[in-house]
Order: sequence, then structure tokens, then C-alpha cells
Amino acid sequence: MNSCEQEYTGFEVGGIRPPSEADSLLLRLTRNCPWNRCKFCSLYKGMKFSLRLKEHIIKDIDFVKDCVDTFKSMEKSSQNEAQELLSSLKERYTLDDNWVLQFVFRWYKGGMKSIFLQDANSMIIKPDDMVEILLHLRKCFGNVERITSYGRSHTIARISDEDMKGISQAGLNRIHIGMETGSDKVLKLVEKGVDKKTHIIAGQKVKKAGIELSEYFMPGLGGNEYSEENARETADALNQINPDFIRLRTLAVTNRSVLKNDYDSGIFTRTNDDTMVMELKLLIESFNGITSYIKSDHILNLIPEVEGRLPEDKEIILSKINWYLDLSDEEKIKYKVGRRIGAIQCNDDLYDKDRIRRIDEFIEKHSVDESNIDYIMDRLMNRFI
Repeated sequence: MNSCEQEYTGFEVGGIRPPSEADSLLLRLTRNCPWNRCKFCSLYKGMKFSLRLKEHIIKDIDFVKDCVDTFKSMEKSSQNEAQELLSSLKERYTLDDNWVLQFVFRWYKGGMKSIFLQDANSMIIKPDDMVEILLHLRKCFGNVERITSYGRSHTIARISDEDMKGISQAGLNRIHIGMETGSDKVLKLVEKGVDKKTHIIAGQKVKKAGIELSEYFMPGLGGNEYSEENARETADALNQINPDFIRLRTLAVTNRSVLKNDYDSGIFTRTNDDTMVMELKLLIESFNGITSYIKSDHILNLIPEVEGRLPEDKEIILSKINWYLDLSDEEKIKYKVGRRIGAIQCNDDLYDKDRIRRIDEFIEKHSVDESNIDYIMDRLMNRFI
């Protein structure tokens, strides 16, 4: 691990966060990804990983606190006084660009309810440093409801139960883990850098510490060759963990991803939407004895209504999947096109005349049919990555 020892250069924000953290303050603890070998991911390729100095992170927190205090004072001041307060804040931090102030102000006006620790694996920092950072956040922003982080299973499995408990008590409420799959074969093929057993150990460790856990599943990751195994092995791992959330992230293969080379060379053959829906159905059918909440909170997911609490909503969720599978070939094409161009947000939208008119126009313009639907869907999905 590399530490970046240069002088403090001001507040930093990384490039990504979960959709559920859209309203969160983003606080950067690390830069990029310490593993950075997953074949399906192109986010950090060519970028060097580094730890930010704890002192720099504390300065970021103090800067945000100063901004928040200034915004509060401005609300009680005249227009001229408010402008003077803002100018003074800019001078203290030599702010030439207003984006930082706008970023913090949006969080302030949104109620300051949540904070997300960036980048790809903040859990890699020393537990004592994490505790100090969390305690300082809680001291500065006592009303924050949730502090969240990404974490790799490989990293979390190596943290002692005592340290995990300390991190929980210091204020970390939720960890997002990219399981992607529970299949050891697929994990190895996509170079995830972890095995099923470690996924289970890490997930159970998070739960034992009293921290909410989100696990991510990636339909399609095993290609056609390992589609069934991808679903069954992932369900088995999740059944042993019982995470608070299971979040669906449909695979999209970009031209920038290493995985595309494996598909081109025939190591995998790519699944289409229909195969991934069948894979998702098998996953949900294989859940047993868990109380997780399934979330379909990503634009790449074909059926956004695959959501609900297990076990009570299991049959409702499966009915949404079966509804799609029972569509005619023509209706499936219209539904898929509608989802990928943003015309369909729920199953019932397939029967909205205005939406169908827009979909039909796209289909006619691009000559979409059964022979090219998968190719066109890939192109449309790549726009979102």
C-alpha cells in the first residue's frame, strides 16, 4: 500500500459511490482501488492506488464543518453580511472554484443525513485510523444518520472481530461489498481476488459487528457457461451470510474491460437479457431462511420491480420475473428497448400508448429485431458505464 505524502491540497472527491448514496457527503479516504484486477471493471485501470494521510482527511472534515457553520450563519444574516461570510470562507481556503462549496452546500440543504467514505475499499486503512476518523465525523456532525463505505471481502476477512466492533461503535453503519458471485470458478476467471469462503467469512464478520451489510450480485458474470452455477453458488453464499441488502448489478461488458477479451477469445460466451433474467429467477428461488431486502437500484437492471423483503415478498418478486418471461418475443423486444432508452420504469409502462409510440419509433429507426436486439442492447447499456 502506498501513502501519498505530498502537502495537503484541499478537499478531495472520488469518482464513484453507490446509487443509494446519491445524497451523501463524499469523503475520500483512499484513492482508486488497491486490487484493480477485476476483469469486468474498468473504473480504475491505469490509476495508482494510494492511502490519503489521516491528517489530510481530518482537514477535509474540518473544512466541511467550517462550511456548514458558515452556511448556518449566513441564514441568520443580511445579504451583505452573508456575502462577507462567504468571501471570508473562500479566503481561508483559497478557493478559486465554487464546485466544492456547491457540493457541500447541496449536502447541507439536503439535511446532512449520510456520509460515504471513498474510494473502492476504505476498509483497507488501519482500524485505529478509521476509528479516529469516524469519531471526528460524529463529533463534527452529530446528527448524521449513516456513515457508509465500500469494502473488499479479502480486506474485511483479515480485520479482527475486536477491531470491527470498534469501527462499528465509532460510527460506521453500513458496508457495501461487491460479492458479484459466489462461484469459485467465476471468481477465479474474472480475477476477483477472493473465494467464496472468504466472501462468507467477511459478510458474517460485518454482521457480527452490528454493521449493516449490502452484498452485490452480478447476473451474467459467468457467461452462458456458468450461468446456473453463478446463481446457485451465490445464493448458497448469501444464505450463509444473510446480508441486510442484496443489490443487483446486471453485467455490462464495455470495450475498455479486460473481460471483453475473454469473450472475444471464447473463454466465455456472453449472456443476453433473457438468460440473465432466468439466472436471477434461479437465484431468488434458491434463497432459503434469509431476511435480506432485495434492491434493484441500478439503471442496468432489466426489471426494476425485482425488489422486496425476504421471505415474505419472494413470490411477489418471482411473479415480476415470470411476467417478463411470459411476454411474447415482440413484447420482450419492446420492453428491453424501452428499458434501455428510459421509456419504461415499471412493468405496467409496457401498456402505456405514449411510451410504446416512443419505443416503436426507436425500433423502426434502428431496424431492431430478434437478429440484432442483443447487440443493440449492449450498445445502449454501455452508455451508462
